[in-house]
Amino acid sequence: MSAPDIPESCHVFSNDAMGRDDATALADKIRRRELSITELTRAAIARAGAAELLVHGVASDNYGDAIHSASILDAAEEPLPRPLFRGVPTYVKDNTNVAGLATRHGSLAVPEAKAADTSPFARQLLAQGFLCLGKSTLPEFGFNASTEPAHGPATRNPWNLAYSSGASSGGSAALVAAGVVPIAHANDGGGSIRIPAACCGLVGLKPTRG
Repeated sequence: MSAPDIPESCHVFSNDAMGRDDATALADKIRRRELSITELTRAAIARAGAAELLVHGVASDNYGDAIHSASILDAAEEPLPRPLFRGVPTYVKDNTNVAGLATRHGSLAVPEAKAADTSPFARQLLAQGFLCLGKSTLPEFGFNASTEPAHGPATRNPWNLAYSSGASSGGSAALVAAGVVPIAHANDGGGSIRIPAACCGLVGLKPTRG
């Protein structure tokens, strides 16, 4: 695109299966069989494809496996007790292991090797029924206030693409603010949830320690 054609912002909300619903509302629609997990997953992936051209919040994707998992969940009977967010799509920050996906910490120094296991926190997250679409971006090892991974372009703020989405959970914040997913994983030791949430106009939850 030539410079005059580049949009100032990027939001991919639409009248698709996801609409403008939050994670709780989507989970409730799935529970009531008003929405299939496969429909929702495909909608999120389509939104990611549109947003990623400008926002660059995805470190790596898991779309093929996610669609396969969604179809299995749709065909299966609901487990009891039912996971609260069964079938809701999300991304996991690329400093947290999910089995079968690479964890690169935003760095070229880390090999692009698939993790053999899932970290304890990610296990807890996915046990609530979330469907992982892939990994979200962060600056190299999280040591920056702007999300500029060494192996890809800088993550942009969906509200104004000339600005940063903050860091270090800038990929997750950008993907939620752009409307790709309703909720995404982040972690925070020195502002890594709070800074991107403030930059992108979101609510970020940083629980107290211990």
